[in-house]
Amino acid sequence: MSASGPRILRLSETGSTNADALRLALAGEVLPLWVVAGRQTAGKGRAGRTWASTPGNLHASLAIISQAPAHQAGELALIAGIALFDAVRAISPLAETIGIRLKWPNDLLIGTAKAGGILVETTSARGEPGFLAVLGFGLNIASHPDDLGRAATSFAANGASVTAEDVRASLAGHLENGLGQWDNGRNFAAVREAWMARAGALGEAITVQTVSGPMSGTYQGLDGSGALLAEVSGHIQAITYGDVALIASTHQGSGQ
Repeated sequence: MSASGPRILRLSETGSTNADALRLALAGEVLPLWVVAGRQTAGKGRAGRTWASTPGNLHASLAIISQAPAHQAGELALIAGIALFDAVRAISPLAETIGIRLKWPNDLLIGTAKAGGILVETTSARGEPGFLAVLGFGLNIASHPDDLGRAATSFAANGASVTAEDVRASLAGHLENGLGQWDNGRNFAAVREAWMARAGALGEAITVQTVSGPMSGTYQGLDGSGALLAEVSGHIQAITYGDVALIASTHQGSGQ
């Protein structure tokens, strides 16, 4: 990293900032590297979903080399979520009043409506100690899609005036701090506590779409590995993959 911080590649339009960051990193680009675009034409989210990418919103990816054990790579999504939450809160006085929060594993909500998402991709293909990780961020700042089949919103729709670059600049600092606190996986306990402090209350009713079907229960935090804990039929279960829907409405509209 240079004295002025990671290099930032700014594009007016691209297919996917994650794909660009991964391609450049595998080609030997000095890391860390930010790739930022005004618009994406092939933005993607978790589980291969498309991510609506329109001008005025944040589309940014950070490529890094991590020395953490490979089995802890999934923790990066939680670190990224904390950083995005804190970045918005730091620059927007309305962030507290409009009710931003995190939802496992990688969403930023305003109330129960999705305002942002995170996509972390990792590989050992660069062939050096540690693994390559790309942390991708999408945040609905100026606009939001209305065809997701679930509640979505933007900061503009809630009266919060921020810009994509303001958020990215704030995010860069919070992400650097968060990765430092994580200490290559040696201090995940602090990350876990910080994430839960920014998420819903224990006991909140949820439904989780798992590979074996929907599962209804109550949110009980995260376990020591970052898996979602849910009480289902009187038993605590650890869930490592699935889509969480909030049943109870806490802000503007139906559950997410």
